[in-house]
Amino acid sequence: MQLTRRNFLQATAAAAATAAALSATGCADKKANPKSDLPADLEWTKAVCRYCGIGCGVMVGTKDGKVLGIKGDQENPVNKGLLCVKGWYLHKILYAEDRLKTPMIKKDGKFVPATWDEALDLVASRFKEIIAKDGPDAVSYYGSGQNMAEEAYVVNKLFKGVIGTNNVEGNPRTCMASAVAGHTTTFGKDEPMGCLDDIEAADVFFITGSNTAECHPVVWSRITNRKLTGKDVKIIVADPRRHRVHEMADMSLEFIPGTDIALFNAMAQVIIAENLHDANFISKHTTFQNNEGPIDFEKYKAFLQDYTPEKAAAVTGLTADQIREAARLFAAKDKQTMTMWTMGINQRVQGTWANNLLFNLHLLTGKIGRPGSTPFSLTGQPSACGSIREVGALSHLLPAHRVVANEAHRKEVAAVWGTDPAKMSPKNGLHMMDMFKGLVDGRVKAMLISTTNPGHSLPNADFYRKGMEKAFLVVIEAYHPTRTTELADVLLPAAMWVEKEGIYGNTDRRTQYIPKLVNAPGEAKSDVWIFLELAKRMGFGKFFEHYTSTEVIWEEYRKLAKGTKMDLAPYARYKKERGVRWPVPTDDHAGTVRRYSYPDDPFVTKEEGIKFYGKPDGKAVVFARPFQGAAEKPDADYPFWFSTGRVLEHWHTMTMTGKVPELMRATPDWYAELHPEDAAKLGIADGDPVKLTTRRGTITLPAKLKARGIPQKGMVMVMMHDDRIDKLANLLTNDAVDAASKQPEYKLCAVKVAKG
Repeated sequence: MQLTRRNFLQATAAAAATAAALSATGCADKKANPKSDLPADLEWTKAVCRYCGIGCGVMVGTKDGKVLGIKGDQENPVNKGLLCVKGWYLHKILYAEDRLKTPMIKKDGKFVPATWDEALDLVASRFKEIIAKDGPDAVSYYGSGQNMAEEAYVVNKLFKGVIGTNNVEGNPRTCMASAVAGHTTTFGKDEPMGCLDDIEAADVFFITGSNTAECHPVVWSRITNRKLTGKDVKIIVADPRRHRVHEMADMSLEFIPGTDIALFNAMAQVIIAENLHDANFISKHTTFQNNEGPIDFEKYKAFLQDYTPEKAAAVTGLTADQIREAARLFAAKDKQTMTMWTMGINQRVQGTWANNLLFNLHLLTGKIGRPGSTPFSLTGQPSACGSIREVGALSHLLPAHRVVANEAHRKEVAAVWGTDPAKMSPKNGLHMMDMFKGLVDGRVKAMLISTTNPGHSLPNADFYRKGMEKAFLVVIEAYHPTRTTELADVLLPAAMWVEKEGIYGNTDRRTQYIPKLVNAPGEAKSDVWIFLELAKRMGFGKFFEHYTSTEVIWEEYRKLAKGTKMDLAPYARYKKERGVRWPVPTDDHAGTVRRYSYPDDPFVTKEEGIKFYGKPDGKAVVFARPFQGAAEKPDADYPFWFSTGRVLEHWHTMTMTGKVPELMRATPDWYAELHPEDAAKLGIADGDPVKLTTRRGTITLPAKLKARGIPQKGMVMVMMHDDRIDKLANLLTNDAVDAASKQPEYKLCAVKVAKG
């Protein structure tokens, strides 16, 4: 590649962004490589990172029963030895001073230590009393995309198959539910059809609703490498706030918050109007539908006339030329295009529709199911796919993408579980926000929580915290105190990460194994052990007594996946290999790189070429979805947009990264990002206290006018990590939900800004 001033500047920006995000395992400088001082006689074992859903391979260094070091696994194809800064210090989360080491019971408002027998007997007796008096739907379970698959499988069986309630939810409802609903409505099946390998084959990256550089830094390193080594590779970023991804972008589309639906429709309009669509692909592989039912291609084109670039420009704040250029880059006939998105798309009341419209762009151009051309949803938690979506640990699901409302599905699952299908409820359980509302209004009397922190992470948090404090709350957790454990009645200490063995299901359908390498501290136990003990004490032991190992549990679950086109590999393979991507139709199958297309997908023939087999007719749906906007928009009383995000060094509610001194030194302070012109009008200088008020609460933070990101004028950005009770970003966020996915609209609400 010839070095020009333009690509020199791009390379400099890429190097700065990537250096901030990554450390290379091959670094020889001791100051730059903290691993060089590790003992030479460590035993190194492969595992998977505990943080985001990408599934980076790590090598875990142990000695004398303790994890002493981490390095990137150079044999893992996901990260090829790279780790982000969080991954470098991953082992330190195991040895935090506030690890919960013994069961605790709250008495007279204070926690006191208890034995496992005392704690579990109390939980079992209270749950049994509540079920006897108020029925099975008076109890509930709230899990996590950080649970291992075996844990989610066992607790799902306990609640849905034995207790008889579908009040089972997980925190992926807060992050991935709209992607699930988008995939299932468009294609008939959940999960991405593409994979991380597509990065190296893509010519155009359309990144929207994702600060990939900070939230998925290893993915970003692969994108920047493709940009700098490929021929004429383009990056389009669509986001209301400028951030590190913009530094490498060829196009920055800083639309008015919440108007991306209009942008995507306008891009589709240009693609068709300028004959950039693939008419043959559309005819063979798609149908069309609006919110009332099926339509034809002509009616879809007519619908798009409300979204010409000129009309969409008036809505989005972009120019018509920007919209046309983005559409042309996306649809270029000789280019492979990959789309990536995450919370900025999903955490919206139109999140499902936004997913549908991103899929539309691929379906209209035929850029789908081939190397470098796939829509690729980025996942925020290590097993949000494997331990929630695939296992079926949401209120409407059963294992392997079955649904509770389908009688045949209930019978299939009960046959494998050894339970009575008549005991299984045919109605959807309460989705996450309704389940927590049930704690407030008394419909739900008890909740078991594992590996998540809703006392911090729920939108409109103060309202729901009152319900958690009111109900009988049992929390399985590795740390105490958290914003959730402080509200509990019983705390059960949990083993975490390599203190137990199990399976994670990562972003690109890659299933990976984590070995047990060290013992948990004190009396902490695995979630599987806790669930099995609870089942036994509730009188349900006979349904679980054959679960003598996590491998036995996995192999039972694998029976339910067999024949669903979500087939999984034997447990023994995951122990040996660096992950296997499903579907895996035979025990020795290498795994499926891409779904729905020949020759990658074993369920598609050469004659079919492409088959969206999740739909009865084998065709994907192109949806006509109108722009409606956020549930709450700025007005005279609350004139600014409010949004939330993340930074590279920290993760979610900081229960883990907040225990790592190196990460806390790197990013110790929290602030409100404002556009400098807005700050000047309000008389706010950098560092001044800023009072932020929505219809749900008020917090005060220092102003930051030159942060890593710069929100557009009229917008305020706050990171969601800060765990101080009076500084929680989620005291302000809106709990309105997407009608289809039931995912809350964290990303958009109206806020009042004043100097504090």
